Amino acid sequence: MPPTCCGCLSQYTHHHLVAFLLTFFSYVLLHASRKTFSNVKVSISAQWTPSFQNESLSPGLTWEDNHLFADEEQATLFLGALDSIFLFSYAVGLYLSGVIGDRVNLRYVLSFGLCGSAAVEFLFGTVTEWLNIYNVYLYCSLWVLNGLLQSAVWPCVVAVMGNWFGKTGRGFVFGLWSACAPVGNILGAFLASSVLKYGYEYAFLVTSVVQFAGGVVVFFGLLASPKEVGKGKILQGASHHYLIHPDEPLAESAKAISFCQAFLLPGVLPYSLAYACLKLVNYSFFFWLPFYLNNNYGWKETEADRLSVWYDVGGIIGGTIQGLISDFMGKRAPVVAVSLVLAMGALVGYSRSPNDQVINAVLLANTGFFIGGPSAMISSAISADLGRQEALRGSQEALATVTGIVDGTGSIGAAGGQVSKSSLQGKLCVIYQKNALTFGSIVFIIPLLVREVRTMWLERQVRRHQL
Repeated sequence: MPPTCCGCLSQYTHHHLVAFLLTFFSYVLLHASRKTFSNVKVSISAQWTPSFQNESLSPGLTWEDNHLFADEEQATLFLGALDSIFLFSYAVGLYLSGVIGDRVNLRYVLSFGLCGSAAVEFLFGTVTEWLNIYNVYLYCSLWVLNGLLQSAVWPCVVAVMGNWFGKTGRGFVFGLWSACAPVGNILGAFLASSVLKYGYEYAFLVTSVVQFAGGVVVFFGLLASPKEVGKGKILQGASHHYLIHPDEPLAESAKAISFCQAFLLPGVLPYSLAYACLKLVNYSFFFWLPFYLNNNYGWKETEADRLSVWYDVGGIIGGTIQGLISDFMGKRAPVVAVSLVLAMGALVGYSRSPNDQVINAVLLANTGFFIGGPSAMISSAISADLGRQEALRGSQEALATVTGIVDGTGSIGAAGGQVSKSSLQGKLCVIYQKNALTFGSIVFIIPLLVREVRTMWLERQVRRHQL
């Protein structure tokens, strides 16, 4: 049985707290700016389509000559295409940035990704609107660049957390820490809805400026690993106080493994494929939930933005509780598998939500609990486990690479579903999501579950013989 949470927390220092908070808020700010695009899609769609035909003008001319598309349907399809463009470039970038993160100081890569992405989002949403520049190719190019820059962040923050926090209690610590994404979604939703009345360009302005400032703070304040404060331990009084857990000693001369070696590590491929299906569902809610609420129920855009945060609230609670349960069990696959099975019922339940905001919020939180929970575990705690497993034989420089592979494969799965989802509405969209989730849980998670159950049975047999 793992030690209690209080026992684990007593092993941490202020260095752990600083690393936890800086990496946490780095991804909060990134997701807040990313969520802005999701929350202002209705306004962007209206800006890109003609709103009023003037009969006194010749056919085809409008009061607004800046529209890109003839109707809202075409604009919606292009918004879905932008989501896919972002996710595909994000996936490619994850494969590359993970390898880079294991070879370059994580602080530099993380700061570059945050500041660079903030600059691109400022150009995409604010500068183009201020200067009345409306060009499909420009939008696509900027969003490709944004995906590549944002991909540098997640492998780095997971690697930094893995450097500071050992396997003991990792499920709870990473479950609590992985709330950074839904907290960022909530922050982004409130920031966007608070300034949306002035124009969607101000939503991009606020979030990009805050994110850039966060990148500067990270550059000057983050310590990427205990090596930067004294070879894994510091002297306090008459006793040595370890900055890392004794169950995972820090290698003095660790070498980064190759991409192929990381890809072939036990568990990396099945978890990556499972995460591809799961992230497809999770990002469908992320990109399209406010748009769906506005179109399906007729709620105002600001109301839809604020209601959508209940999905993220459920994800925060789910990630923390399920991570804690996996610590006490000593196994993570059973927790993920059970949550995915229950998530299918939650999706069906949400597809039948009436036109009532309170009931919708409750069903959203329930769905977020069972989808956001396993999503957070796979992308954080499980990725850290895979990057520090015994098969590495002492090498500590695989965490960012493995995290990039898992999240990159997940992003490819998510990207494949975004264009089609832009044309799917109501229950059909939910059924499509449920089928993808079922496929991922049965084909990829169940074999891992069987392996872990078999391991538990063998361990019990060994203990019985020892007695």
